[in-house]
Amino acid sequence: MRDADRLLAGLIRGSGRWTALLAVSSLAGAVAELSLPLALGAALDSALDRDAGSPWFAVCAALVALAVVGEALSELASGAGRVAVVADVRHRLVRRILGAGPAAPRHFGSGDLVARATGNADETGHAPPAVVLGATEVIPAAGAAVLLFVLDWRLGLTFLIGSLCTVALLRAFVRDASDLVAAYQRVQGTLAGLLLEALAGARTIAAARTRTQEADRVLAVLPGLRAHGDDMWRVQRDISIKTALLGPLTEIAVLAVAGFCLARGDISAGEMVAAGRYAVLAGGFGAVLGYLNRLARARGAAVRVAEVLAHPTVEYGSRRLDGPGAGTLEFRGVAAGGVLRDVTLTVTGGTTLALVGAHGPELSLVAALAGRLADPDAGRVTLDGVPLRDLSREALRRAVGYAFERPALLGGTLRDAIALGPDGLPVDEATVRAAARAARAEAFVARLPGGYDTPARDAPMSGGEAQRLGLARAFAHPGRLLIFDDATSSLDTVTELQVSQAIAADLRGRTRLVVARRAAAAARADRVAWVRDGRIHAVARHRDLWSDPEYRAVFTGEPCGDLRDEARAGPRVEPRVEPRVESGALREGR
Repeated sequence: MRDADRLLAGLIRGSGRWTALLAVSSLAGAVAELSLPLALGAALDSALDRDAGSPWFAVCAALVALAVVGEALSELASGAGRVAVVADVRHRLVRRILGAGPAAPRHFGSGDLVARATGNADETGHAPPAVVLGATEVIPAAGAAVLLFVLDWRLGLTFLIGSLCTVALLRAFVRDASDLVAAYQRVQGTLAGLLLEALAGARTIAAARTRTQEADRVLAVLPGLRAHGDDMWRVQRDISIKTALLGPLTEIAVLAVAGFCLARGDISAGEMVAAGRYAVLAGGFGAVLGYLNRLARARGAAVRVAEVLAHPTVEYGSRRLDGPGAGTLEFRGVAAGGVLRDVTLTVTGGTTLALVGAHGPELSLVAALAGRLADPDAGRVTLDGVPLRDLSREALRRAVGYAFERPALLGGTLRDAIALGPDGLPVDEATVRAAARAARAEAFVARLPGGYDTPARDAPMSGGEAQRLGLARAFAHPGRLLIFDDATSSLDTVTELQVSQAIAADLRGRTRLVVARRAAAAARADRVAWVRDGRIHAVARHRDLWSDPEYRAVFTGEPCGDLRDEARAGPRVEPRVEPRVESGALREGR
């Protein structure tokens, strides 16, 4: 809990003017509430003595007005302050998540991060007002207990006995509630992650008709969630019952002792009225329970928020890439993720290199390392001789462009989604349209009612159309190095050919790294890097590698052993049997 406590302490210290206003207004209200019983008692004694000129009646009116104003300002400051703290926590989380790059969703899960940045951040925001209001709520309660001793020591002693029992109950409640809230939110985050996975694969689930199995998988954590929820309500129920009984019993005991003291003449009638009111105020320790409950929930949520804030971010250097540069990319003894081992590779500036392999994660990891979306565990990656770790964030993002299999179309409109890029590099309308034409996206964008002004979230798009917009964004921001991570996998063969021709023509002179799943895409590259068993198995032209049965198996999906047997035995003559690979891809491969 240490990191969470430090986070809460920092939020309270940095919560600004709203928390200061809350502290002043709630303190003023507490002083008014504490002073009012004495003033009422004095006014009652004055009335009994028929002292019409007593100032205590005006004092009572002023104290009531102060209490009302203090309560109103406390409500305003509490709400506004909580909103400001929640916004601060969410900004911190978003900055940390974006700063960590793809490592954050891999470590925590996308759904879990959403839960932490929404529900947990909101719960954490309750901490500053809960601490301030809880502390100021203690003032009238503690002051009332002291004044009971001032009125008569027997009144104070009676209350003290009852309050010690209440304090013991509240201490146990905070300990149990914090643990239960943290456990509940942990399971809740797991459920959010599973649900997000199911939503992302909704079409696959529908096609495979596995809705029942997926529902069972996602909802498998519900019994645990319910158990933690039941435990939370049980603890809340128990403490509520106990404090509800202890409070009135303590007040009755104090009033009984006050009546005894009045009968003996030790206190006046006004002092007995004040004692009764102070017994109620002193029992206000029970009201602190609500704030302690909020603080316990905020503390449990802060644990999950602090875990994300403690996740390391990507550290950038300060070097820049001077001059135009060829865009030469080099891997030297790179190992990463327990998947890649001793990868050594040079991509000559201005050429196209296709990454080919049977295992997609290996290829995507190489592509991620090339643009520093991931860092190697060993070795180094350089661009034009400068290690990527040494480049500043601005220099790196200006030099490297990406197109992904599933691009995230950020921005208000489709125009914004295409123009999105490094800060300080504005993209004009002509560039946006030229990029869309090169990516073969202009035609379907023009058919939309709003054209380029169509909100990105409202545009009905297939996977291939989304990929074309992602490619258009890469065309609009060409750097020294462009990385296409399976960015044309959802395009039809004709469109893929047209986009590939545009890449070759419009991006001539820039280095292109392409994750190739189709033989035709590999054939269009200048060279192919064949990744196998976590290493660079071979670097050559596609047509030179095609004679290797194992290389062909990467595209055909046939077992390598069968292809070796066929190669040794020679071609089989089977009339009227079509080849299992696409004829166009086979011709281009040869």
